[in-house]
Amino acid sequence: MKIISYKQDGEIRGGVIVDGNVFDLERLYSERPEADAGSTRSVRAFLEHYGTRLSSLSKALPHTVASKPEALVGPLDSLQLAAPLTDPSKVLCIGLNYKDHVAETGRALPEYPDVFAKFASTLVGPQDDLKGAELSDNMDFEGEVAVVIGRTARNVTEDNALQYVAGLAPLNDTTARDLQYRGTQWLAGKAVDGSTPWGPALVTLDEVGDPQTLELTTRVNGVEMQRSNTRHQIFSISHIIAYLSSFLTLEPGDVIATGTPQGIGAKRNPPIWLQPGDTIEVEVERLGVLRNTVAAR
Repeated sequence: MKIISYKQDGEIRGGVIVDGNVFDLERLYSERPEADAGSTRSVRAFLEHYGTRLSSLSKALPHTVASKPEALVGPLDSLQLAAPLTDPSKVLCIGLNYKDHVAETGRALPEYPDVFAKFASTLVGPQDDLKGAELSDNMDFEGEVAVVIGRTARNVTEDNALQYVAGLAPLNDTTARDLQYRGTQWLAGKAVDGSTPWGPALVTLDEVGDPQTLELTTRVNGVEMQRSNTRHQIFSISHIIAYLSSFLTLEPGDVIATGTPQGIGAKRNPPIWLQPGDTIEVEVERLGVLRNTVAAR
């Protein structure tokens, strides 16, 4: 199942992609006996209601859309997409999670996941311009895999952590390096409004398979800057979820960015900083291509 958010009549609604067409989540599922009014209008609401049953809903999706032709919104390429989920309770990020990236920073390998946070105000969608260049001359790219939680998780084990995942999506953890390094905390460089695009879709695990086998590539203006595979992560997605849930409650719709590999602009000689008009692509195997343009100053 490929879940999206789309814009229509000034509203952001949840949808699902089937054979290049988008079907509205509320129209597909609002008449189910267990559905409450409005319970499936947004992707977060949909996950809160159905996050424990995504696998079965995915299997039944062809029958569901065939029985609800009125849920058809239109072809995917005719719609304006928002971020797959626009209102997460938490946006958590893991730094220094690939050995080659740790090496290029000159740091020691971490013993525990290095956790920091963003805010929902940083998130933009796959068709939005990437902001930040108006504030910083040192905007940097970081291609990553984002994980979205599908059910409440607290003190889960690594062995069953993937049962709490709704799906995955490409994410660009764009960073204003000059703001990041003004202090000992990273927040300022990571929390610029509109600087973190992700999408295009949230792909459920039944379509992804093993999340530790995904090829990840980042390109700037068509030139490859990063290439790696999630098998090279220091801390697996299962480990990250288990670790985070040991000290906080993960809720449906929470977003976790799982770290970037080597090749960031700041560690190149000379550094490569994003400029207005640049196009950045983050492609993740089986998840799709996230493509955004840097907004004008």
